[in-house]
Parts: sequence; structure tokens; C-alpha cells
Amino acid sequence: MKLQNQDIKIGKTIDELVEGETFSLSETIKNREILLYLGLTNDDNPLYSQYDYVKELGLTKPVVPTALIFGIITSTINKHLPGPGSHVVNVNLNLIEKIFRNDLLSFNFEIIKIDTNKDLVTINIEIMRDGERVADAIVLVQPPLEELSDSE
Repeated sequence: MKLQNQDIKIGKTIDELVEGETFSLSETIKNREILLYLGLTNDDNPLYSQYDYVKELGLTKPVVPTALIFGIITSTINKHLPGPGSHVVNVNLNLIEKIFRNDLLSFNFEIIKIDTNKDLVTINIEIMRDGERVADAIVLVQPPLEELSDSE
């Protein structure tokens, strides 16, 4: 089956990817994103939204929900590496430090393994704040599949 719409962008297939390939971006999670998440999920954890509550815990500002970090990771994979058509099949996310509202985060993605037998790519992600690693992740991704020919 061939794609009918020539405007559809497809990411890199497994044969186009290389171990050691990287992609980086910086992201600041602001109040707007946190409020959208809280509204969409009906999550009312005061750790994410209430300054009085977090100050009683000895924190300076609310914590970013883990799901937002996960969302940045998966959307980056789906947009950039490998790109559109990718399918995240497994995630291991490790939060080393709390991530706070308005923190400037650097996300560094690196392909560390390509398994052509299983059509899976392993991506390592380091998340940094002010030069300090605050989280990391290992993600298994099925890159976009090869376009099928007309004969199939």
C-alpha cells in the first residue's frame, strides 16, 4: 500500500538510523502546560499546583507532573528522532531530582541500539537542569515502517 497523500511526512526508518545519532532540545514547563495537564486529567495533586502546600514540604514551588516529562520525551521521538510514524513501545523513566515549574530543561536523545530483527531502536535520554542530570530514560521505539510497494 502506498501513501496517497504526498504531504505526509515520515520519519527515519530503521535502515536510515545510526547508533550514536543524537537530537537535543531545551524546554521550559510553564504554568500553562501544568494547568492544561491538570484540567485534562482531573489530577488534583496539590504537589503540582498549590504553593502553600509545597512550602510546607520545604519546596520553593510546585513540582512538574511526571506525565509532562513523559509527554516531552514521546513527542520529541514522534517529531524528530526517528520522527513521524514512530511508535513508543516501552519507557523506563527515572526521576533523580524533582523538576519544578519554570525550570529550563535540556533533553539529550541518543540512539544506543538498533535491533533490525525486532524493528526496535533503543534511545537513551538525559534530562539536565543547570548542568545537573535530573532525570534519564531508556525508550524502545519502533521506527516508521518501510513504505509497502504496490505489489504487496
